Amino acid sequence: MEARDRIIVVTGAASGIGRALARRFAREGAAAVVVADLDADRAATVAAEFGGTALGVDVGDEADVARLVAEVEARFGRIDLFCSNAGILLLGGVETPTADWERIWKVNVLAHVFAARAVLPGMIARGGGYLLNTASAAGLLSQIGSAPYSVTKHAAVGLAEWLAITHGEQGIKVSVLCPQAVNTPMVGGTDGGVAGVDGLMEPDQVADAVIAGLAAERFLILPHPEVEEYMRRKTADYDRWIRGMQRLQARFGGKAF
Repeated sequence: MEARDRIIVVTGAASGIGRALARRFAREGAAAVVVADLDADRAATVAAEFGGTALGVDVGDEADVARLVAEVEARFGRIDLFCSNAGILLLGGVETPTADWERIWKVNVLAHVFAARAVLPGMIARGGGYLLNTASAAGLLSQIGSAPYSVTKHAAVGLAEWLAITHGEQGIKVSVLCPQAVNTPMVGGTDGGVAGVDGLMEPDQVADAVIAGLAAERFLILPHPEVEEYMRRKTADYDRWIRGMQRLQARFGGKAF
């Protein structure tokens, strides 16, 4: 998959990774880049940089995601690549209020479900399409200091796996983006805390990794290459990996930042 001449939608594109992706797709020659975000005004500012299209969307609302997809398809005729990128971080453990668990579940997991429900029929009918879901290295490893983030990002990876397995024969490609700490509003001006042990990456660097990953049609896109080795250690000896994570938790006092 190359961005040139493609119709591409990016959610959560008013800032951070989403904004970097939208800008990069435009530079790569996409036919249209739709900058979708809950903050429609900021989305419009980003889209104005490169002549893109800005649309407001609440990714946690299925009807709103369906409206977004229908609007893009009506305007451009198709969606070649849907980047379900929007996500949130909530700190805390199992004591986190149920309402917060439900909110992060909608944004970090159900948003990917809603997007797939909306775009897959058209993609399958055309014989192809691409889904890029942003998860996190926390979805492959864990996130010290945040049970809700760890759980929802694991679920996001699991959904992407299922989509790739189930719809691959229908021409649907799926990639899941799993960075560690990235210099976005989510890290709040910190060094990334425990997720930043291998360095705080810039959003443009993540966009570089995405372009390379899409070109190779890799399922796992890992901007921080260390994550692949951590996964090997985890699967090779799960108990040893847990002990290592416990030591890391003690080092950071159980806090993400």
